[in-house]
Amino acid sequence: MEDVLEVYKRPYEPLQPVVCMDEISKQLVSETRQPLPAQPGQAQRYDYEYRREGVCNLFIFFEPLRGWRHLKVTQHRTRQDWAWAMKELVDVYYPHAERITVVLDNLNTHTGASLYETFEAAEARRIWERLDLHYTPKHGSWLNMAEIELSVFARQCLNRRIPDQDTLRHEVAALEAQRNGSPSAVNWRFTTADARIKLKKLYPVIQP
Repeated sequence: MEDVLEVYKRPYEPLQPVVCMDEISKQLVSETRQPLPAQPGQAQRYDYEYRREGVCNLFIFFEPLRGWRHLKVTQHRTRQDWAWAMKELVDVYYPHAERITVVLDNLNTHTGASLYETFEAAEARRIWERLDLHYTPKHGSWLNMAEIELSVFARQCLNRRIPDQDTLRHEVAALEAQRNGSPSAVNWRFTTADARIKLKKLYPVIQP
């Protein structure tokens, strides 16, 4: 926990950005009947029946000090999907960064091994050397600021019925462009000193 909190104390540095990464599943559903349109004093109404169209995954990258975010829709959330997402982060969105600090959950797919299972050794090493991973502790995913941004997308975009991945990509891209157009940064105020007071019970007890 303290490792992540110390990362959040770093000042903004374009060549060494701090990026939070998270992922979420989205159930795709289509309508069996057309919704009734909204009218004065009456919200749009959906029929309780719907058709399941499978599940897909969304990766989110969020740089809190710059107020930049990107969501990537994938069919699955395998090691290979994560590896390709990290390659895109390195080569497309931060090609000039010297090193990218990434705060993320400690999942078994979020490792250098995923890169080596996906790319040739030299390419995997090249990507890995551009990354500096810092994992949130068990039951500590609330430390990942990407969850704050995901909650915005959940309320404004993902909380309605979306039938397919193409529609999902379109909806997500529209909100992403809107929020990146007027960047909303996060001012993280919970510090290591706060943790040692408020979360004292979580620290080991040192016997005299």
